[in-house]
Amino acid sequence: MTTGVIGVTHDEFLNMAYLNDNYLKLKAGYLFPEIGRRVKAFCDANPDAAKRVIRCGIGDVTEPLPAAAIAALHLAVDEMAQRDTFRGYGPEQGYEFLRSAIAANDYRAHGLDVADDEIFVSDGSKCDCGAILDILGDQNRIAITDPVYPVYVDTNVMTGHTGDADDSGAYGGLVYLPCTAQNGFIPEPPQEKVDVIYLCSPNNPTGAVASRAQLEAWVRYATANRAIILFDAAYEAYISNPAIPHSIYEIPGARDCAIEFRSFSKNGGFTGVRCAFTVVPKTLQARTTAGEWRPLHPLWNRRMSTKFNGVSYLVQRAAEALYSKDGQAQVRQLIAHYMGNAKVLVAGARAAGLTVFGGENAPYIWVGAPAGITSWEAFDRMLNEANVVITPGSGFGRNGEGYFRVSSFNSRSNAEEVARRIQTLKWR
Repeated sequence: MTTGVIGVTHDEFLNMAYLNDNYLKLKAGYLFPEIGRRVKAFCDANPDAAKRVIRCGIGDVTEPLPAAAIAALHLAVDEMAQRDTFRGYGPEQGYEFLRSAIAANDYRAHGLDVADDEIFVSDGSKCDCGAILDILGDQNRIAITDPVYPVYVDTNVMTGHTGDADDSGAYGGLVYLPCTAQNGFIPEPPQEKVDVIYLCSPNNPTGAVASRAQLEAWVRYATANRAIILFDAAYEAYISNPAIPHSIYEIPGARDCAIEFRSFSKNGGFTGVRCAFTVVPKTLQARTTAGEWRPLHPLWNRRMSTKFNGVSYLVQRAAEALYSKDGQAQVRQLIAHYMGNAKVLVAGARAAGLTVFGGENAPYIWVGAPAGITSWEAFDRMLNEANVVITPGSGFGRNGEGYFRVSSFNSRSNAEEVARRIQTLKWR
């Protein structure tokens, strides 16, 4: 009797469980765990310097939750302590009180046609950006901006929508849309036909924002090609320019071609609380393999009902409180704080002679590394010489090489210290 593995017969080997081979296509580790690994190694080797490390890499907030959210959490906890106000399982799509508040305040108050039941509450827009692939077919040609938030790429790899990666890290089967300084880091629609397009504005990592004209061009393209835009607007609250759209649905025709993702993580400081939402218009359709057009709304509803048990009642009450008069004022204060940090960081990087993008309508600044210095070399220099953690641009794609991202999510004193340290480095 032959064996394929020591102690396992050939027949038994054939009956072993299989893994998802698509995960083996992924290049190295996910960007942010890799940064964490390098920072830990540095801190373990340099305990004194470790005390000085300031983290401006991952986009995690630092300031306390708005007081309105805290008060709502306390009240909800008290409700859970009484039988007559206790809540068990809630609706998988989100409680009506929150869905109504979102639709009324974020959309209908701005003249946008979004119904309460087109809002689906979740525990994060990152999760939804990956989960949306559950209702989209494997036949789709998918367009990805470059540089790009890594989740868009990696989740498509995991679900088998790509081929293997080449030496540059680009995956076969994806259509890459170059975002460069020349096009303001906002891509134009491709000449070829694609079926699904990931757009992010304000953009992570570059801090760029798409103009109304640019979004109109994308909606025209999607309409003409019966494509779907996956529009990540997680940072829309940071837009200060009144000419810049906050929602893809500000563009006529977008309801028929776009899904929008938003989050309370950055505007309300909910990164550790977890609450977000996705808008799936009832008019949005996609084609079956047999050629029949079907709406996506009931499919996403079914997906949420089957795979998700809903966001906790306490968290949804806290999110609802952000729409109160006090909550809105406190959100504006949080945003003003982080954008004040961005202004400080931009000034510091420019004083160091570096080329800087972003930081005006987004909480990230996108910094060009001096000629001859790779993005990971810039990361190492910032960590080892300035004891500052940034994010190397190459982790966001080929066109991210030569840049690094600095997050403004920090205390003001830390932002000022980072700006000072950047200027002490001898970049050239």
